Amino acid sequence: MIYGKQISAARALLRLSQAALAKEANISVPTLKRMEASQAEASGLANNVLAVQSALEHAGIEFLPENGSGPGVRLKK
Repeated sequence: MIYGKQISAARALLRLSQAALAKEANISVPTLKRMEASQAEASGLANNVLAVQSALEHAGIEFLPENGSGPGVRLKK
């Protein structure tokens, strides 16, 4: 599962607007906003969260798991 802050950070790394990511993931902008506003794991239907994660990974993002310092994101090499 990914966190709302990871989605926001990934968008920032890619310089994507919420509208652009929502379009790529085939979800609404309000749905994406709710996911990003989540304080923990991204809220929403599992298929929508997976669609956002897949869109970001396809664009070059790697999600980093919790390892004691918190979850994160980075650009793939």
